Amino acid sequence: MAYETLIYETEGPVLTVTLNRPEKLNAYTAVMGLELADAFRRADADDAVRAVIVTGAGRGFCAGADISGGPAAFDTTAGSTAFAAPGQAREPGSGFLQAIWQCRKPSIAALNGPAVGVGVTLTLPMDIRIAAEGARAGFIFTRRGLVPEAGSAWFLPRLVGLPQALRWCLAGRMVTAEEALSAGLVSEVVAPGSLLARAREIALEIAENTAPVAVALTRQLLWRFSAAPDPFGLLAVDAPMNIELGRGPDVREGVAAFLEKRAPSFPGRVSSDMPSDYPWWPDDVP
Repeated sequence: MAYETLIYETEGPVLTVTLNRPEKLNAYTAVMGLELADAFRRADADDAVRAVIVTGAGRGFCAGADISGGPAAFDTTAGSTAFAAPGQAREPGSGFLQAIWQCRKPSIAALNGPAVGVGVTLTLPMDIRIAAEGARAGFIFTRRGLVPEAGSAWFLPRLVGLPQALRWCLAGRMVTAEEALSAGLVSEVVAPGSLLARAREIALEIAENTAPVAVALTRQLLWRFSAAPDPFGLLAVDAPMNIELGRGPDVREGVAAFLEKRAPSFPGRVSSDMPSDYPWWPDDVP
């Protein structure tokens, strides 16, 4: 798939996806959503990709939905909108949100500038967020007469807590990188010139030291069970999973590499070597 709104670049085990509408501060369009979903599905299927970085071209990360069409930008009865092109169905759980959520590769959002509306909510199902000094984020939906979208009313309280999520979403104001760091929305704030290098360091730390299958399973365990009311559903999954993994080649390699004081070379691949009880959730659950 040739992309109109993204740049898709791999360097070693790291894929960098760049939102590429710099003249519009990378404002989101329906086409961008389709392309972002495709990029994450490609990454999921490519065993050579171990981690995904998402950033923006120019001075912005993503200025939110493209509303250059005027007040009808969100009116689906008016035809093409920021979120649906003519003939493009919108189904719950579809599109980029589901692609990021289901991707078996860890993802890192590198916020190089303003991330507003969908421009910040599209980062919430990613696993790590870092920001450049001077970057800002805004859950501005109530200031446009909308409600938080892309599942953000579920993701955001899990990341920063309900009181902070309420404060940001009800007021709809912009949040500095430092405030985002204090609340836990981002894990680091770095100099603008160091942002992508730091994101790549994080990606390579994962790619060079961990087993692809174990990483894929770990991110799903954490996302799916961190808000469970008790640990017993998780125990029913992680115990048999580790028993199966424990007799496999990745664990043998991980232990041998540790004992021999060398870097590991894990043979397992997410395309073919996931354990027999994966996925453990029902077929009708994304």
